Amino acid sequence: MQQTWRWFGPRDRVSIDDVLQAGVEGVVSALHHVPTGAVWTPEEIAQRQREIGTMADGAPSGLAWAVVESLPVSEDIKKQQGDWRAHLDAYRQSLRHLAAAGIEVVCYNFMPVLDWTRTDLAFRLPTGATCMRFDLIDFAAFDLHILQRPGAKEDFDDALQAAAAKRFAGMNEAAREALTGNVVFGLPGAAETMSLEDVRGHLAQYATMPEETLRAHLVDFLAEVVPTAEELGLRLCCHPDDPPFPLLGLPRVMSTEAHYETVMDAVPSAANGITLCSGSLGARPDNDLPGMMERLGDRVHFLHLRNVTRETADIRGSFYEAEHLGGDTDMVALVEAVLKEEARRRAAGRADASIPFRPDHGQDILDDLGRRAQPGYPSIGRLKGLAELRGVMRALEPRITA
Repeated sequence: MQQTWRWFGPRDRVSIDDVLQAGVEGVVSALHHVPTGAVWTPEEIAQRQREIGTMADGAPSGLAWAVVESLPVSEDIKKQQGDWRAHLDAYRQSLRHLAAAGIEVVCYNFMPVLDWTRTDLAFRLPTGATCMRFDLIDFAAFDLHILQRPGAKEDFDDALQAAAAKRFAGMNEAAREALTGNVVFGLPGAAETMSLEDVRGHLAQYATMPEETLRAHLVDFLAEVVPTAEELGLRLCCHPDDPPFPLLGLPRVMSTEAHYETVMDAVPSAANGITLCSGSLGARPDNDLPGMMERLGDRVHFLHLRNVTRETADIRGSFYEAEHLGGDTDMVALVEAVLKEEARRRAAGRADASIPFRPDHGQDILDDLGRRAQPGYPSIGRLKGLAELRGVMRALEPRITA
């Protein structure tokens, strides 16, 4: 398992020096400042590689850009409207430039409108640590009373509507603004943010799009870009929906094992693969993460290892980001399944036997609490998670390789 670390570029509060001291073997990054739909130029890619490869004092870090996360898919492509064909051309050209720079793994997602959704970016735990949380009542209050989305009432039962009305009534203006900002926070690290009017505009365009149509658009996108990835020796890997259940009346197409099976079967190429995110998928009680790794493992090109604690047994419910070995996913069993898949790849002579992973998200602890890093991406909290995952790996590896 190749140990990596997500870095958001020079403005990241966690520096390349910090990343190097974490002892990782590669960096996960993206050109967050490049507008979605534009070409990633060789010059911009080389600049990011230089930044990753250089410490604050100018000394070489020895680190390389191992995984792109994310090369974003535009809303026009997802909706097949506007400039979507030009955006496809730009996407293919960006893939060519990345391959020429020596990068082989490209993560993306196909979530409409919002990249991920949380209602609290700094939920306080009994220990004093903070983490990200999705509270279903808060979300219903946003949807029903702040966004005032047409048809929202159909998505919430009477009890949840009543709880949301009470919650909203108890919020002052600052709390309402904070909730709005959290929900529409947008793509991690991106300069692009959306207003409520932007969100309403996108939702109106998706209002009549069923899940089957969005999935068809995903398959069409892959049919266009996977041949290019194959030719270049790239591995594309789709990140799951986060949370993995419908929100805001939007379709969800990558939330379950069945969803992934359908898309992998539709475009049966090794270049069409999976980002297995244990936190996103783990927010649903019917997703079996170790089993998914066992059954879909040959197409898993990238791993996000994190954990969540679900607050209900419902498919759609509240949850918060747990410690990496806490929460509701059996992380030891998942890592064991990963190591077994890697052993199968080595036996088959695959060049991609070592699957890159990163300690995804983390609780803000100790000095993280004053650092104000990218939400979900603290320094010490992720380092603690990486250390725990390393311990699991070291304990299991002799049994798997014996």
